[in-house]
Amino acid sequence: MSVKYKRVLLKLSGEALSGDKGFGLDMDTIQTICKGIKDAHDLGAEIAIVVGGGNFWRGRSSGEMERTRADQIGMLATSMNALAVADALEHLGVEVRVQTALSMQQIAEPYIRNRAIRHLEKGRVIILACGTGNPFFSTDTASALRAAEINADIIFKATMVDGVYDKDPKKYADAKKYDTLTFSRVLADQLAVMDSTAATMCRDNSLPILVFDILHPENIAKAVAGEPIGTLVVEQ
Repeated sequence: MSVKYKRVLLKLSGEALSGDKGFGLDMDTIQTICKGIKDAHDLGAEIAIVVGGGNFWRGRSSGEMERTRADQIGMLATSMNALAVADALEHLGVEVRVQTALSMQQIAEPYIRNRAIRHLEKGRVIILACGTGNPFFSTDTASALRAAEINADIIFKATMVDGVYDKDPKKYADAKKYDTLTFSRVLADQLAVMDSTAATMCRDNSLPILVFDILHPENIAKAVAGEPIGTLVVEQ
């Protein structure tokens, strides 16, 4: 199987790591996802991963807590997920480096662009935690930023659905799935791909996004090979 996308940034939601539990970490689920990542890596792809933290904390639903502090707690949640994913990949024989946007040098490297690229060139998977390191920015926006910084060919957004629909397919039986979309359409119709900041950044930097189902982790290798899965978002 040949590689269509040599350098990819994989966005993993925190929810995907919790499995059926809906909260925290499910190690069996993480191992299954990481086997899919390893298969893609074995094809020759250079893989950077940005992890969310929604399985532990969601800053936007933190009640009366001050937004900056709530977002900082969310950044720490992503670091826990990053370490769990790193451990699972290492058990599979994949060389991994965790880098964080907040300083926590006892457990991970600080994010440095040139170092991140060097790790990728040496065949290591890098896991990027703590978002952008700033409040008010989602891990979707962090994905767009890091992908642009490391010159990724594409962003893979691994979600709990098999692509982008015109409405929620879990609620509406007649929901229509898109095979391809433009960022302008995503922004105009407020489609659930990424938040508007991330989508605008991807559009302005000519970064395509492929949205697909992580419930079937073999999709990661299929996506790297360019097989027609999910929904491709790219400006014409």
